[in-house]
Amino acid sequence: MVAPAASHSRQDARPEAADLLVWYDRHRRALPWRALPGEAPDPYRVWLSEIMLQQTTVTAVKPYFARFLERFPDVASLAAAPEEAVMSAWAGLGYYSRARNLHACARAVAAAGGTFPDTVEGLRKLPGIGAYTAGAIASIAFDRPAAAVDGNVERVVSRLFAVEQPLPAARPALRSLAETLVPQTRPGDFAQAVMDLGATLCTPKRPACALCPWMLPCRSRREGTQETFPRKVKKEAGALRRGAAFVVQRAGDGAILLRTRPASGLLGAMAEPPTSEWRPDYDPAQALLDAPLDARWKRLPGIVRHVFTHFPLELTVFMARVAADMPAPEGMRFTAPAGLGEEPLPGAMKKVLAHALDQKLALPPAPMPAPEPDLATPPPAEPPPRRAPLPKVLSRRPVAAAPPRKGGPKAR
Repeated sequence: MVAPAASHSRQDARPEAADLLVWYDRHRRALPWRALPGEAPDPYRVWLSEIMLQQTTVTAVKPYFARFLERFPDVASLAAAPEEAVMSAWAGLGYYSRARNLHACARAVAAAGGTFPDTVEGLRKLPGIGAYTAGAIASIAFDRPAAAVDGNVERVVSRLFAVEQPLPAARPALRSLAETLVPQTRPGDFAQAVMDLGATLCTPKRPACALCPWMLPCRSRREGTQETFPRKVKKEAGALRRGAAFVVQRAGDGAILLRTRPASGLLGAMAEPPTSEWRPDYDPAQALLDAPLDARWKRLPGIVRHVFTHFPLELTVFMARVAADMPAPEGMRFTAPAGLGEEPLPGAMKKVLAHALDQKLALPPAPMPAPEPDLATPPPAEPPPRRAPLPKVLSRRPVAAAPPRKGGPKAR
């Protein structure tokens, strides 16, 4: 146990790790992947949670984490699982490159004997583990004195030292400052304490400075500018893209035509009903030229809208019913309604199917997802606003699906 540091009497006092650890011992969050006081952390749980929490809220991750542990209780079972099973279990969390890297990392660890490296350098060599994740795993799972700098930590450090340089250019400076704060004693608890501080007190808006253990040494708090940090360069919204989605239902069993997207790029290796290209100048009047097969297509009223990280999307949905003996086009498959829940369908495609199908073929409700990116590699983590859950399954009505609120990256 680290004893409390002496109380600060000078306004230029330095943030002390001991003060934060005393606060953490009293106010630490109970999280399903977090070891209890006195327990040894499980590196598999720490790693799995850190990958899931990239760009995603704790609330969204909790049910996925529990289901993953049931299905893949250890790194060996995850490594042995087929990719389709991993992608299906991940569907709805967004940023699907994380799932592919998760699977690749599990296989690499299993091939090396089933034990995670216990250093930042060793962890950085594994697929999908960058500077932040390596620091988090090394400190939390192995108690190495390493800095874990996510969006919450960036916010805390930028306020402590009133760093004027805007993000993302300020990241190297913020990391350097964060590294100066890491103690040699209890670095894992310290890493989680800073995360908890950012998530519960040093929040993006209306931070609870009066309750903060680092209130006195916080420069921005003394200057009354805490809500203006971290400084950020305003992002420009991407241009609206349009496209068409084609929902084919087979007579008899009601199976739905699906295909798997390419492994790299946007929504890589995820399932979808066939779609056209997504372009700003796409003309729905010409959409049937992109249909996957000849059929009596019906254009459904309304539009499905979805917001990716860098652009909004509008999809016009076309529906067709085909004979029971209709073969699936090359590279596609028919999936029975009972099997749709096992398909790795991203949120945008769940909206398409919900728009086209009646309540009897509704997909199982999913927990609140992360926004889905338009890049294979997610952008740097920043704290998100609260997100609305996926809309309920819609019957066919001449009403457009409401656009989701823009999400953002990781928030703990």
